[in-house]
Amino acid sequence: MSRLTVWVAVLASSVVVLATKVAGHLLPERLLAAPRVTRTAALVTAALLAALVAVQVGTSDGSLVLDARVVALVVAAVALLLRAPFVLVVLLAAATAALLRWLGMP
Repeated sequence: MSRLTVWVAVLASSVVVLATKVAGHLLPERLLAAPRVTRTAALVTAALLAALVAVQVGTSDGSLVLDARVVALVVAAVALLLRAPFVLVVLLAAATAALLRWLGMP
């Protein structure tokens, strides 16, 4: 991929983000405060975060992988289901990944 292509993509993305922000300020508040809009915004945010986590945990160089990150994510999910504090969830996941990598799991 050329540098020009990257810069065009960055600039185009920036214009889209700016247009979205401006549109948010121009829309009437009653439209944005509607329950359906706020629920949709919350769901889209969660879906984007889940997609980001899935890509970062389950892929490497464009291919699917099962490594210490996946096990750490499962440990974090279990800790969340058990209502552990968020800091503990992060520490458990990090310790799990570190231990598995120390034991030789990629």
